[in-house]
Amino acid sequence: MLPAYPELTARLDETGTDGYLLDAGGEDGDQYYLSGFDAPGSFRTLYTDGEIRLLVPDLEYARASSDSDGDSVRRFSAFDYGERVLEHGSRKAGPLTTAAFLDECGIDSVSVPTAFPTGTADVLRDRDIGVVPDYDDAVGSIRAVKTDAEIEHIATTQRAAEAAMAAAEGTFERATVEAGVLRLDGEAVTSERVRRTIETTLLERSCRTATCIVASGAESAHGHAVGSGPIEANEPVIVDIAPQHEQSRYFGDVTRTFVKGEPGAKIEEWYALVREAHEAALETIQPGVAGEEVNHRVCDVFEREGYPTLRTDETTEDGFTSATGHGVGLDLHERPKLSWGGGELRPGHVVTVEPGLYERGFGGVRLEDLLVVTETGCENLNDYPRDLGVV
Repeated sequence: MLPAYPELTARLDETGTDGYLLDAGGEDGDQYYLSGFDAPGSFRTLYTDGEIRLLVPDLEYARASSDSDGDSVRRFSAFDYGERVLEHGSRKAGPLTTAAFLDECGIDSVSVPTAFPTGTADVLRDRDIGVVPDYDDAVGSIRAVKTDAEIEHIATTQRAAEAAMAAAEGTFERATVEAGVLRLDGEAVTSERVRRTIETTLLERSCRTATCIVASGAESAHGHAVGSGPIEANEPVIVDIAPQHEQSRYFGDVTRTFVKGEPGAKIEEWYALVREAHEAALETIQPGVAGEEVNHRVCDVFEREGYPTLRTDETTEDGFTSATGHGVGLDLHERPKLSWGGGELRPGHVVTVEPGLYERGFGGVRLEDLLVVTETGCENLNDYPRDLGVV
């Protein structure tokens, strides 16, 4: 029988290790991907040449046995976990139990992700079990290439994100301007109020909010400022929505920029340039092209007009102050990346394209879509209008 993950088996062969071990909670993307199991606390997933073995707390044993993708499931108590707690304390009992589990499986060495707990690694090494950090991120590389089912999960989440974007835009449209501030139903329209509208819309579509930015005016110049306080007319408002679906666990990610009133020549000029950079990225994306090359094409557009980028000045706080994009899946930020060191794109990669321009004390604009790399180019998972949202 062929191994479930031949790339991971190849990694074990390269390192001379017997298995790939994860020690994390179910919220960890790698853990969930390999185990198919979500638990609030930490558990262990061991991959050995096509077989998945789980070691879980007793409370999770029945559910893991029926719901996980594990070929076998063992519980902590099978390895005298309670006695180890009494003798060594709860923090060391887990690593000791893990060592006993690996011994039962006949494992002498494991490859582990770089975020693997040092306490567990030390206990394993003390018991002559080799621990080899996986700096190449083998599981992340496998996860980066999405199946058709995974792409549909992401597309479903993205549709929820766009519904939430429409709800935010609707708030801006219905608002009036009084003394330069947006007001609706007798109250000021604040970043917090718009976020609540977004979050409610997402909940109605079985999604929870991972990232929700509603940053206006000078706050919009800071890439990850969530935004706070009243929103003023004639100022840019960056709305960045990144939900996670409660059932599938897959993320979406979309950003649009709005202005209530008159955007002014500077904002219009900036946005036209951002739109051009966005199109340049989409035209560049195809299999075999490096993610770094996509980023270069975006930087070319901004630098041509004299704006600084991280390529020309890695310390700049104005201009194009971010990378072009990142992978999206079970994590909001995962492989591949559209930035320095980004490797070759492959069909099935799902990436954001999110160029922007920013100036401290003034504001910023950003446009973000979510793309699937195809055999011949890319497919955009977004249907939402890409024009500057003047309402």
